[in-house]
Amino acid sequence: MDIFKFGGASVKDAEGVKNVANIIRDYKKGDLLVVISAMGKITNKLEELTYAYLSQSENTHAIFEEIKHFHFQLIDELFQGKANPVYDDVANTFVEIDWLIEDEPDNDPDYIYDQIVSVGEVVSTKIVAAWLNECGNKALWTDARNYIQTDNSYREGKVNWPKTHQIIKKELVPLLAENIIITQGFIGGTSENYTTTLGREGSDYSAAIFASCLDAAAVTIWKDVPGVLNADPKWFDETEKIPHLSYHDAIELTYYGATVIHPKTIKPLQNKGIPLFVRSFLQPEGTGTAITKENNPLPVPSFIFKVNQALISIFPKDYSFIIEENLSNIFELFHTHKIKINTMLNSAISFSVSVDDQSDKIEKLIKDLSSEFTIKYNKGLELVTIRYYNQQTIERVTLEKDILLEVKSRHTCQMVMKNK
Repeated sequence: MDIFKFGGASVKDAEGVKNVANIIRDYKKGDLLVVISAMGKITNKLEELTYAYLSQSENTHAIFEEIKHFHFQLIDELFQGKANPVYDDVANTFVEIDWLIEDEPDNDPDYIYDQIVSVGEVVSTKIVAAWLNECGNKALWTDARNYIQTDNSYREGKVNWPKTHQIIKKELVPLLAENIIITQGFIGGTSENYTTTLGREGSDYSAAIFASCLDAAAVTIWKDVPGVLNADPKWFDETEKIPHLSYHDAIELTYYGATVIHPKTIKPLQNKGIPLFVRSFLQPEGTGTAITKENNPLPVPSFIFKVNQALISIFPKDYSFIIEENLSNIFELFHTHKIKINTMLNSAISFSVSVDDQSDKIEKLIKDLSSEFTIKYNKGLELVTIRYYNQQTIERVTLEKDILLEVKSRHTCQMVMKNK
């Protein structure tokens, strides 16, 4: 059996849903489970709704109406006014948000976020499953929250792997013999039947979880690009498709910020030796990129750009060395404030890191760090990572730039820079 995953761009409109249905229809190899994200930019819109509700904005209901209108208009375009149970099914799903936003928020904001934002995946998959059945495919909508079991870490649900594996093996395998399974990415469920999310853009990870528990033959992630490219097209005019990646290189690229695959996706697949294919839903006949255990170096250098970076430099107030005890305290504070370090460099009396510039979190972090350390802070920077770099590639990205921090290893160079 195979696992397919389709992101929001693939189902952003009625034509996209029809295209996805055609790709699924043409699959002839065996059992198939399909993971689908929220449609288009709906996750962003649901986040906007969440924050409006939490702040008790007068725009809350207007935003919600916009979200509902988008989905019902898409259903109308698909079914051309024909009666179909999906209309009531989607309306009943939205009632869950209606009930929640009628009252003032009285719960953990992260909990509220998960209950609202998760609805995007639920509605999206109900629509796709209904259309597949309308076209004569035997598709079964399945709730991922009944299978992917997590703890109560809202917005970053940690998977209970033994429980998840047991439920999927026992309850999902029999369904696959009779149906194409349509389920959600990004979401899981707790032992108390509350909804959790697995981290932003976590649908790839969902596909990997299902694949690992089902011992799938392969996972295919369908994107709007022909495969894994050596740079983001919005940064480079000329990019090259990488036909093959090792698990190791894929993990490195996602760790450094490549957005084509979610960072948590690779490990469950690597553990089982399950290949991952990245292919284009716009050109489904293309070969895409294969990610496997074969450990060959990348054929071309790869570039990863992260903008809106902040450089935080930390110095002991008494000019003592930055040693293990200091680093332990520093890392603990970064963990407490949920700030991910993108690159780091330490010397005898300083420790510098580049992080995404989340001003509210960073201000609190700096306040806590300042009790023990002197802090210097630069904003408006960019971080460039080059995998399999050479001097020519470094010169290419540093033109008209000042380098504030540079970290090199055998295969990877990272530079924090600003415009001259």
